[in-house]
Amino acid sequence: MNDSRVEESGADGKPLDVAVVGLGFGADFVPLYADHPHVGRVGLVDSSPERLAAVGDRHGITDRYTRLEDVLADDRWDAVHILAPVAFHAEYSLAVLRAGKHCACAVPMATELDDLRAIVDAQRESGKNYMMMETSAYGREYLLAEEMYRSGDLGALTLYRGYHIQNLDGYPDYWQGYPPMKYITHALSPLLALTGSTVADVTALGSARLNEERTPRFGNPFPTEVGLFRLRNFDVLADITMSFFQTARSYVEGFSVYGDQRSLEWSGVPDEPMRMFELLPLGPQGRGRSARETEVAPPDFASRLPEALARYVRRYTLTPADGGPALTKVAGHGGSHPYLVHEFVSSIVERRAPAIDAVTSAAWTAPGICAHESALRGGERVPVPTF
Repeated sequence: MNDSRVEESGADGKPLDVAVVGLGFGADFVPLYADHPHVGRVGLVDSSPERLAAVGDRHGITDRYTRLEDVLADDRWDAVHILAPVAFHAEYSLAVLRAGKHCACAVPMATELDDLRAIVDAQRESGKNYMMMETSAYGREYLLAEEMYRSGDLGALTLYRGYHIQNLDGYPDYWQGYPPMKYITHALSPLLALTGSTVADVTALGSARLNEERTPRFGNPFPTEVGLFRLRNFDVLADITMSFFQTARSYVEGFSVYGDQRSLEWSGVPDEPMRMFELLPLGPQGRGRSARETEVAPPDFASRLPEALARYVRRYTLTPADGGPALTKVAGHGGSHPYLVHEFVSSIVERRAPAIDAVTSAAWTAPGICAHESALRGGERVPVPTF
């Protein structure tokens, strides 16, 4: 984690006022902020007046904006959580930080190296917090792997595999042709969080060819990209597969981590148990070690959260403020959302950098940008910069 200066916030005990930008995926975060004990007012920002009204009425929130600029010009707001489409992440993050507000942002931090550097610089200059809200580093599967690794149960790490396969047919036009590796953080971040390391270099290749009608927006020729990532000062190789188009497979996103004592494999299906492999003693003649396989259901670790947020780690019920019928919601991304909100808010209140600060966010995002460059160069090894 970076030790760059963070300006004091909340020193007077005043609750934080947070604006949520983008109410598609972002709607799931609104009740988390509304229920957080250190958050006061919650504001909503969306370009669609209809969606703004629907989410605002559902949660009884009256502070509504159709333009981010209006939030940034309003001194009432302490922090902004960006959940707009990827193309806006860098622009909006820079605007928030330069307006003197704390910034949380959905993944990825940005899609170009220069934008990563600009956000790191803007965070340092502003003294405000920046956090990339990486779900895979707070999902229950990761939390189990982290607990086992920190306790020594896995032993020394020897291999990591991450994958994200999702057919984006039918998604909005701004996704069509998107380079898969530039969305790598879900697949790679668990290893970087576990080890505290960063990627030194990457060799990647594209698999198959993207349909021509999809290529103009990004100039990306590959529906699938596969890369091998070497870490700095840590002898574990990461094998990552990213596929967004032309692959007959339902959505799956997950990781497997292997140690010399135990290993964990996750199917990538939410709420399914992980498979644990435990190395057994040598056989009678001192030859042939096998592994015992068991299933492990990752716990919720909800005791780490404020009581008001603990219910959001699994399926939960919302009672709309507008009198509509109760809604049953599934906690997305392994129940990670309340952990992300709590870490972002706590980092501001406690006047410290968040766990996934600007430098860490850039270090977790840059490998995918470099991997796509490697694939375009036919597998040439590409170094990943430091920040």
